[in-house]
Order: sequence, then C-alpha cells, then structure tokens
Amino acid sequence: MPILRHKGILGRKVGMTRVFLENGDAVACTLVEAGPCSVVQQKDEGNEGYQAVQIGFLPRREKLVSKPLRGHFKKAGVEPTRHLAEIRLDAGDEVPAVGSKITCDIFEPGQHVDVIGTMKGRGTSGVVRRHGFATLKESHGAHFFVRHAGSVGSRKPQHTLRGTRMGGRYGGSPVTVQNLLVLRVEPEKNLLYVKGAIPGPNRGLVYVREARKRPARG
Repeated sequence: MPILRHKGILGRKVGMTRVFLENGDAVACTLVEAGPCSVVQQKDEGNEGYQAVQIGFLPRREKLVSKPLRGHFKKAGVEPTRHLAEIRLDAGDEVPAVGSKITCDIFEPGQHVDVIGTMKGRGTSGVVRRHGFATLKESHGAHFFVRHAGSVGSRKPQHTLRGTRMGGRYGGSPVTVQNLLVLRVEPEKNLLYVKGAIPGPNRGLVYVREARKRPARG
C-alpha cells in the first residue's frame, strides 16, 4: 500500500486532450478522474507512531473483498474499495473524519502537483530503447551490430561491473512526474486537468499529491 505525504488523492488516468488558454494557446494536458476517496482509517502517533489517514478509491463488490478487509471497511462505515493508500500528515494538520470524502477540489488551478503512476510494461528491450543508446553507422562496417551495446567492461576487473547498462526488462515500474501545473478543476465531474503527460495507461491508477519541489524560476 503506497504512502503519500501531505495533501493527496487517488485517481485514474482518463486520457489526453488539449485546452485553450486565455491568450489562445493550445496546451496538451491529461485528464485525471481524481476521487472521490473515502477516509477509511485514522492513524495517530500514540498507536502507529505517526499521523496519517487511510483513503480508499473505486467501489468494489463485497463478495470480492477478503473477510479481514470486510471488517475493516465495516468498522469505518464505508463501502469496500478496490484501492487503499495512506496520506501522511504533519503535527497540527487537520485530520479528516472517518467516513468523510476527499474530492478533487483540494487542488486549485495554478497549483503544481506531483503525479505517481505505473509505467507501461515494454517487456524485454534492448539498450537503444531501454537506455537511449545511439546506434552505430551502418556505413562504417557495423554489419549486424547496429543496435548492440558495445563493450561491457575492460580486462582489469575480469568481470562485468554491477550497474552496467544492458538490455532487459523495461517498464512496469513506478514513475513520478514532478511539478505539473493544474490547468482546470471540475469537482462536479471529479476531473483534474493536468498540463503535460503522466505515466501509465488509460484507466491506470495514479496518485496526485501537492508538489514536493517548487519549479525552478526563469
């Protein structure tokens, strides 16, 4: 179960579109179905050693939920959900009540957010696709080795050093894109318009949180 610090919400990637700014510029953006997320549990420093809330996203039929989780949701008085996540809170932060809803209106246009998603799986890939290696020139006698990695070490260590970039499994890992601008918020449709692209396929689970770092000026 992922742990998110400070203000955040679970959502699904809907797809990409574009919006027109007041000056007429067209900006590519991603639609995120953010929430509503129900507060399932409160955690305090006395019991768990830290302060946080557990939120759930996307309803799920009760027959598909394990018995321990059924009791967990029943204790909170909320419907079973497909995904759970924690939002870490700092001392003195307002703690949402169990059973309440967190919606996308916690963000506002002009705010910067970080989006965490799972990258699409690419399977086994070579070094050109996986690491962006440059290919060799076919006109220089490369023959069948146009997309090979080349040397993977010298004679001295007598073995390949750990961390050498090679072909292998690519994708299917969590990726964080930082400092994305929120262009528009539609609470009635639970939609966030986030400038640029975010990782993952359409309908993939994402985590939207307030930006940890401010974008560089200039």
